[in-house]
Amino acid sequence: MLVKLPNNETKEILTLWMEGSDVKMINQKLLPYQFEIYTAKTYQDTAKAIKNMTVRGAGAIGVAGAYGIAQACLTAPKKDINSFLKHVKKAEKTLKNTRPTAVNLFHDIDRVLAKLNISLPPEKNEKIMIEEAKKIAEESIISGKKIGENGESLIKNGAKIMTHCNAGALAFVDWGSALAPIRLAHRNKKSIIVYVNETRPRSQGAKLTSWELLQEDIPHIIIPDTAAGYYISQKEIDLIIVGADRIAANGDTANKIGTYTLAILAKENNIPFYVAAPLSTFDLKTTNGKAIPIEQRSETEITHIWGLLEKNKKIEKIRITPKNSPAKNPAFDITPAKYITTFITEKTLINPPFEKTIKETLKN
Repeated sequence: MLVKLPNNETKEILTLWMEGSDVKMINQKLLPYQFEIYTAKTYQDTAKAIKNMTVRGAGAIGVAGAYGIAQACLTAPKKDINSFLKHVKKAEKTLKNTRPTAVNLFHDIDRVLAKLNISLPPEKNEKIMIEEAKKIAEESIISGKKIGENGESLIKNGAKIMTHCNAGALAFVDWGSALAPIRLAHRNKKSIIVYVNETRPRSQGAKLTSWELLQEDIPHIIIPDTAAGYYISQKEIDLIIVGADRIAANGDTANKIGTYTLAILAKENNIPFYVAAPLSTFDLKTTNGKAIPIEQRSETEITHIWGLLEKNKKIEKIRITPKNSPAKNPAFDITPAKYITTFITEKTLINPPFEKTIKETLKN
């Protein structure tokens, strides 16, 4: 993605990459106030970065998980394959226990582990598995661009687009899913404007999506989540594009909390509701949305907010609720397939009937 650095230089920077045994990543907890690269030295550091959302987004945490396994391979004992395997399996458990909803995390970790061959010496396994982790990252960049190319045709000149949360380059290695068609439409000189839902409680829309759009001078407006219905009812929105963290075999989709509400609003107002996601986000083992685990996050994300204090330019945590009031914080909700117009993937546009077309697309 293009990033405007503090020294006024504009540079192409990936969301995360592997450098030697280190995993480097944009520290998303500090955006949009500070731009900083965090270095995860060990697989434990990488797991912690996934858990505390230094790195976030379905595609990005999938690649981070793959890199974490690669880091474990580098530090695993090499005296025999059993010792090597035990160390890597320990890392697998640690990494998979970070966040439960996004299937990319499990898919990418399992893909690296599938390369493990107990008939080969540890050193050979290490090389093969690290190569696979890097291949996954490279494919993430390619699939993001192809999602952009396939989805860009759905965006007409003059379109007013609504998106939710952050499904941009920050949520992948580059390009993103929901923002990829928007990014390409802008680069192709289409006149567009993006309505960015704030996305409480972590405000990934207000903080991250807006930051990404600013980097490329894409016109946008941040709105409260609760204003979405108003702008849709006023005919201010032509289409909605969101990302996904897991898509069941029947098309039911898990995405950031609030997505289900938008899908219903779109259906009621005859607005196309598009879900952009790589094929790795589809989970044929999960029959429908009811089987998708929903991450329950800390209530402090509801009771407090993080922000930049204007007077001292420090990032501070501030309580916004009564001290003894409890809160609940589901990170995702499920949008039933019947509310989704089309899935935008790197391979093709997937249209209803989803139970049939999803299976055919993943099979071919």
